[in-house]
Amino acid sequence: MGDVSERERKILVAVDEGEESLYALSWCLRNVISQNSKDTLILLYARPPRPIYTAMDGTGYLFSADIMATMERHSRDVAAAIVAKAKKLCKDLNNVKVETRVESGDARDVICEMVEKLGADVLVMGCHGYGPIKRALIGSVSNHCAKIVKCPILIVKKPKDSAAQLSK
Repeated sequence: MGDVSERERKILVAVDEGEESLYALSWCLRNVISQNSKDTLILLYARPPRPIYTAMDGTGYLFSADIMATMERHSRDVAAAIVAKAKKLCKDLNNVKVETRVESGDARDVICEMVEKLGADVLVMGCHGYGPIKRALIGSVSNHCAKIVKCPILIVKKPKDSAAQLSK
């Protein structure tokens, strides 16, 4: 088996506003990334698609161009804040390149497409740990990606807080 320091891997980490994705990134930094490697860490945020509003929504309200621009600006600001927070966790990496990507669209599709497009060697993502009913209603991004992507995928589940377990 080759030395880790000789390998050049592209590790794509899906990040979002949840604690679970940042935990998965932290776990990846501790357990997957080697300081002596030539890895490239790609932090990917899938920005939800912009809602499409007609001039009159179903309630009869008219959305002005200013309101639409404000909503778009807010979406960009949220994306920038999430990526900055994730990048901050990577500040101590020396030999590892850290790249960021913000793509718009459904997270399931965006993550799978970017794994393929970027030629990722591994996908790392968090898991919200929804129960079967909620997962059936809103779907599981990690489950969808595990079925679609062709590279290895690490789904990192954040442990429950000990305080939360005591209250149960």
